[in-house]
Amino acid sequence: MSTRRTRHARTASVRRTALLLAAACGVSGVLHLVRPSAYDAVVPRSMPGPARLWTTSSGVAEVVVAGALLSTTTRRAGGALAAALFVAVFPANVSMALRALRSSRAGTARRVVTVVRLPLQVPLVASALAVRRAS
Repeated sequence: MSTRRTRHARTASVRRTALLLAAACGVSGVLHLVRPSAYDAVVPRSMPGPARLWTTSSGVAEVVVAGALLSTTTRRAGGALAAALFVAVFPANVSMALRALRSSRAGTARRVVTVVRLPLQVPLVASALAVRRAS
């Protein structure tokens, strides 16, 4: 494979990863803004201030990150911001998993999903950092 073809394949892979991350962040961000009560419930109680502030802030942050990942001129910053965002929301994901495990109302599927998604943060962060490095 020629160097030019290799570079093109790498660029296409980074673009594809950036678009997937942008889609995930964009959808999640819009959902935070459209259905905030569902997200208010998972804001860790230890966070200062009202849960809605954190829900709205994270929704806006996700939409901004999605936009940054979509543009080639801001993709490098978008990758760094996405990685930071994925790390920042991890405590809420842990809180959600713990609440599901402790809840008598949570079904098995909810418990499994909230626990299984925790280690998925690692490839999300790694993918975001790879987009940053390659952009």
